[in-house]
Formats: sequence, structure tokens, C-alpha cells
Amino acid sequence: MSHNMVAIAGRLREAGYRVTPQRQLILDSICAQGGHVTPEAVYEHVRTIAPTLSQATVYRTLHFLTEQGILTITQVDGGRFGYELAGPEPHHHLVCRACQASIELSHATLRPLYHAIEAQHDFAIDMNHVTFFGLCADCRHVARR
Repeated sequence: MSHNMVAIAGRLREAGYRVTPQRQLILDSICAQGGHVTPEAVYEHVRTIAPTLSQATVYRTLHFLTEQGILTITQVDGGRFGYELAGPEPHHHLVCRACQASIELSHATLRPLYHAIEAQHDFAIDMNHVTFFGLCADCRHVARR
């Protein structure tokens, strides 16, 4: 996974913010490790580069970047949360409870459900990520044996 720091910096500047060294380091860490990176993994990775960076700063920065729409947060195995760069359109995940495999699901698949919920309940959904948990085909096959 890679990131376009020029575009990210532009988005932050438009909102009145800067790309601080800490923000840069945390974004670099998420990209280096791949998607769905836990806050703990980000902290462990960045402290090898910047030992004085606190865990609280990592958590605050992850929260800030999520609020700015630069990162998305998703529930991963064991109820923990992981972060990844936000794409141009929301996407969702299917996560296997047995093997922890994660399958990306396009927003086009859920768009009709979003529209139906909004219409039936006069409710504006502002969540751009859903994770469904279950068993993948391989694990279901093993479970049937």
C-alpha cells in the first residue's frame, strides 16, 4: 500500500492543518505494514524510528487522520481495530472468524442496502465501513468434515 503525501498534505492544508513529522511517520508506518494495522503495531513500528514518540500521540494521530477521512478504521480479529488508508470510495470487509482471512467487498455491493435503510428509516448513514464476520468457504468446508 502506498500513499500520496502531496494529496494528503493538500487535504490537511485545506482543512487548516499541517503534515507534522509525527503524522508523516504514522502514515508511513501504516503503508509499510499494509492495511488493517492495529494501533499497537503502528506504535511498535514508529518507536523503532522515533523512540520518544508516545503511544498517546499515536492514538491521537490515528483518531485525527480518521476524522479527516485520510484513514478508515475497521474491526479486525478478536474485536480489535485496524487502520488503513481511505480509498476514493468506501469499501467493506468479510472476515473469517476461523482463519482471520479478510476479503474486500466493494461499496457497490452494499449501496442498495444503504439506500434501503436510509429510505425506510429516514436515516442518514455516515459510516463508510462495515465488517461482516463469518466463515470463509475453506473454513466452512473443513467444519463440515
